[in-house]
Amino acid sequence: MQPDSRLVIALASVLALLALPSQADSPMPAYGGMAQDLMHLDNGMIIQGRGVQTPDGYTSGFRLTAGFTPQYLPRLDLGAEFSYRESDDVPVSLTDGQQLLDTTSLGGSLVAGVRLGPLGLYAKSGLAEWQGDPVGDGDPLRGGTARVQGFGARLQLHHLVSRLEFEEIKAPAMNHLNLMTASIHYPF
Repeated sequence: MQPDSRLVIALASVLALLALPSQADSPMPAYGGMAQDLMHLDNGMIIQGRGVQTPDGYTSGFRLTAGFTPQYLPRLDLGAEFSYRESDDVPVSLTDGQQLLDTTSLGGSLVAGVRLGPLGLYAKSGLAEWQGDPVGDGDPLRGGTARVQGFGARLQLHHLVSRLEFEEIKAPAMNHLNLMTASIHYPF
């Protein structure tokens, strides 16, 4: 285990312990936002989904998140996220030079978050299977499995919900799928 990983685990543990004694102020999970709620199950599980579209137009896809809050730990949120992304004509720098790839990735992550009043902090870790098809020449398909990691924060003040999230796929050919997103939602 790397020293950085130990620090993150220790910080997450301290935050979780601080959150245990008090009641949660927001019914929304720490990792939740204004994504479309697809289903609320009787056992407390919430299933949310949202589309993924990058501003440069290379990538589209979707994310599906399912999670719950343990009954006796009202500030702790646990979940799982499934994502599918497809990219066309992405310029990629590889060890053997520059190349255009059509890529497809399928990933899954475990998500854990803690709610501290109107602030929600969360982290995710998982794996993504990816495949890259070179455009224009007869090179063989490239692919593999890569680690996915990320963290984020959600702040909810009355009806205003803001989110900041970073997600990284640890594969050189998949750098175009690393995401830094920020959003502000005000439903009316």
